[in-house]
Amino acid sequence: MQVQIQAVREFLLNLQQTIVHALENQENSGGFDGRTDTKFIADTWERPEGGGGRSCVLSGGQVIEKAGVMFSHIHIKQMPASATVRHPELVGAQAQALGVSLVVHPKNPYVPTSHANVRLFVATPTDGSTPIWWFGGGFDLTPFYPNLNDVKHWHQVAYDLCQPFGDEVYPKYKTWCDEYFYLKHRHECRGVGGLFYDDVNTASTGWDFETCFKFMQAVGQGYIEGIVPIFERNKHQGYAERERNFQLYRRGRYVEYNLVYDRGTLFGLQSNGRTESILVSMPPLAAWEYRYEPEEGTPEFELTDFYLKPQDWLNL
Repeated sequence: MQVQIQAVREFLLNLQQTIVHALENQENSGGFDGRTDTKFIADTWERPEGGGGRSCVLSGGQVIEKAGVMFSHIHIKQMPASATVRHPELVGAQAQALGVSLVVHPKNPYVPTSHANVRLFVATPTDGSTPIWWFGGGFDLTPFYPNLNDVKHWHQVAYDLCQPFGDEVYPKYKTWCDEYFYLKHRHECRGVGGLFYDDVNTASTGWDFETCFKFMQAVGQGYIEGIVPIFERNKHQGYAERERNFQLYRRGRYVEYNLVYDRGTLFGLQSNGRTESILVSMPPLAAWEYRYEPEEGTPEFELTDFYLKPQDWLNL
């Protein structure tokens, strides 16, 4: 297993750098006051329990208001409750967790917020039996204004990357994404979904380790293929105070989800993770308005009335 862990680690570090470069290119590709020097700041860290990571953060850009692309490979002395609730046989187990997680909060309200995560867990049961491993991750899109072409493109990328692994993969993980990124207290989805999967191993899928790893690679590359054209189409679109205010209002929902429901946030905090890296997913600005209801016939109403409900996007 050590060899496979090293291969996954190398892929994740390369993926982080590829995504950072792709996002920097969106920030510096012209048309914004001639600036071509906005870069991610890389912060390498270690944790006392073992392991560490590299956090890459961009703030205050003209295209990207805030983005974090985080790599971590940590050693866990005792699995936290957020993990063992699904794996009670691993209570007290030692583990390794490695992955790349990212959130991008664009400045322009017509460019959606996006999130992606790919990860591997390897846990050693307390009885010393064979290590248990599983992959998890996915990507999802959170638009502020309706754009059917963007959403269909996002889901087409998701569908295409899943096809080599079986016809049932996309509908299964698309549905899981719709159900996972759901704010129960608001009775609405966080966005328009994408893919979400967890506990992917031989027992759950019949795939061997290499096939599971290939799926991780496809999802990581799929995020880049999905988000770059959306940036290109929308980052120069004009907007006014109304659109900006609605963006900040919808960002408030993003904060609510991440702090109340997100497994990654809960796992990070419960495993004594690095707080700055865990909470980098928070937007730099957000707003809450008491009893706000968008007016019928507006784009804001269309977003909440149609786009924030599960749809068969590829057949619309």
